[in-house]
Amino acid sequence: MPPYKEQGIVLRSSKLGEADKIVTILTQGSGKVRAVAKGVRKTTSRFGARLEPFTHASLMLYRGRGTLDTVTQAEIITPHAAIRSDLGLFAAGETMLEAVDKVAEEHERNVRLVVLLLAGLRALEARPADPAAVAESFLLKLLSLSGFHPSLGACASCGSPQVGLWSAGLGGAVCADCADPGSVGVSAEALRELASLAQVDLSQAGASPRADDRVRRETRGLLFGFTEYHLERRMKSVPMLVRTVP
Repeated sequence: MPPYKEQGIVLRSSKLGEADKIVTILTQGSGKVRAVAKGVRKTTSRFGARLEPFTHASLMLYRGRGTLDTVTQAEIITPHAAIRSDLGLFAAGETMLEAVDKVAEEHERNVRLVVLLLAGLRALEARPADPAAVAESFLLKLLSLSGFHPSLGACASCGSPQVGLWSAGLGGAVCADCADPGSVGVSAEALRELASLAQVDLSQAGASPRADDRVRRETRGLLFGFTEYHLERRMKSVPMLVRTVP
């Protein structure tokens, strides 16, 4: 098979054998790609550091016969090195990468997802005062892009504005008449905070005035629970992100 050229963001990597790695990359034209990078763990490797998570790179790959392609060249476009140098930025960035990895389909082009992830990484690279807020805003935008945006101003089932409960299964805020057994109470302040995070530009999410600690804890619990429900997976990066929040 002839080689193909792509640009992409490295989502994760894992060791393979003594010197190789398997890298998962969200590419611009080919969707999510899993590829072998041979020899990158050797000290003499020319491009091992170019395939670290968060890196936006220009790549040359060969299409594999099975599920794995092969990376033969990699040139850094943007390293996003600042994200790896700070725990708060790293935790927020890991949450973004993990969520994208869970929603992206292999070899299915999704330019809007690539644009969203690059915007999120650029926002973190600017070292915002509140990296967790950037991650939370990113998750809401990702949910919306994936067709799972939570209802925040009206009942997800009947459209009534009289909402005081929350159900991930029903789609967000619900009224008392539509609530299911798994519904929990939700404050008006938490719904306003979620709406604000959903609407704010990612570049401003970490600088915007935030609600008090009680509302933030409530908002975070609702958002992370909703995200995990609709992604149908536990988010391994969430506990680390929560620990970085003041």
